[in-house]
Amino acid sequence: MTVLGVDIGTSSSKGVLVGTDGTVLGTAVRPHAVSRPRPGHVEMDAAVWWDEFASLARELVPPGTAVEAVGVSGMGPCVALADENDTPLHPAILYGVDTRATAQIARLDAELGPDAVLQRCGSLLSTQAVGPKIVWLAEHRPGITARARRLYMPSSYLVNRLTGAYVLDHHSASQSVPLYDSTTEEWYRPWARRIAPDLELPPLRWPGEIAGRVTADAAAVTGLPVGVPVVTGTIDAWSEALSVGAQHTGDLMLMYGSTMFLINTVAERLLVPQLWSTVGALPGTRSLAGGMATSGVITDWLRELLGVSGHDVLLAEAEASGVGAKGLLMLPYFAGERTPVADPDARGVIAGLTVEHTRGDLYRAALEATAFGVRHNVEAMRAAGADIRRVVAVGGGTQGGLWTRIVSDVTGLEQEIRTVTLGASYGAAFLAANAVGDADIDSWNPVRERVLPEPRRQSRYDGLYDLYLRLYPATRDIGHALARHQRATAEAPRG
Repeated sequence: MTVLGVDIGTSSSKGVLVGTDGTVLGTAVRPHAVSRPRPGHVEMDAAVWWDEFASLARELVPPGTAVEAVGVSGMGPCVALADENDTPLHPAILYGVDTRATAQIARLDAELGPDAVLQRCGSLLSTQAVGPKIVWLAEHRPGITARARRLYMPSSYLVNRLTGAYVLDHHSASQSVPLYDSTTEEWYRPWARRIAPDLELPPLRWPGEIAGRVTADAAAVTGLPVGVPVVTGTIDAWSEALSVGAQHTGDLMLMYGSTMFLINTVAERLLVPQLWSTVGALPGTRSLAGGMATSGVITDWLRELLGVSGHDVLLAEAEASGVGAKGLLMLPYFAGERTPVADPDARGVIAGLTVEHTRGDLYRAALEATAFGVRHNVEAMRAAGADIRRVVAVGGGTQGGLWTRIVSDVTGLEQEIRTVTLGASYGAAFLAANAVGDADIDSWNPVRERVLPEPRRQSRYDGLYDLYLRLYPATRDIGHALARHQRATAEAPRG
């Protein structure tokens, strides 16, 4: 007997077929790219999510395979509006990497009041928030919002295509600021009617609840058996945390991917403007979370820019570069920054360049920049009252060892790496197995290794971290001016 887990990520969709004891029986990946039609706009067609799900299911589940349940997850919070027939009306606006709605954020802040939003929703309005993006669509694409009746994210869209159910999980809803009240754990109708008066907001479920069963139409497309239970999904980072057992109070998950995500499970609701306070993936849990707008995206950009086919060569050269990348310091704000800076107009900086620097130094500086960003978020969490007792690392960036070692040296944190680091798709499979049985993630996915900080390297990074903190305020005004120039250049007539 098996379960299928599929995750729709920023750079790819991933699927895994898992035995009900946690054994990985098969994996598959479908790379894709986001669309960036203008500076600050990051989109993807929902059709890609369904097409890739179906392709993954057909590859991983041969005819006759006994599938007990299906789990899904995906990037988020996203805004994909659909009509009453569940047909998407525009490319989905992605999570905090899409920074188009800054004017709407400012206007909603003035109307609702930042303190009121923080108290009711747990997080401030930011580029991560759903509400301002719906307002942006109403102002810039009124024909779409006039026809829109439903709101989808990748996981909920897959659930709909598989079962016909229109649902959203509580965690994803709690990131839909300011539409959800995180104290009552319900949609907050007064603000929802104000922002999206014509939308039928989805009924809410917890990520592990069964949302419906595979329909005959979905079975014909995916090859899955008719009637298989499909569980309500959630946002990928929270599914990733579940995949490595990071759901106990005091646990901190570090997700090494296209972006870096941090989730600390906390004992009580913590409100801090620089971070996101949400309900957890499981009933009765709370999270304090942070997210960097770019991390692995920068190393991918460097690899492509340098014309190198794989990361292994650059990792080896970065290893040889040594602590401090021979005097290079990078700000990783290549797509603005989410937490704790909350500045969509922040820009990347590479300071200290000389003609002697190599591509290995640049790559090392990128890895160190993301590690400094992790430390910045961890310090903000601790200042808010978070109790970080255990750190669990997951994601593609845990492979090879250098990146995780740098993060431990910069932060002083020991990291635990589990045997299976597939991430969110494995977490989705675990939720599916747990919905129809009694799966235990510690049995499914035991600890493989621990990454410990090295005191001498840690001491050297302390001084560089101080420079890192000073670099952003020293260059912020220039970065903002360049961001305005980039927007003006993109909007200017060509020719």
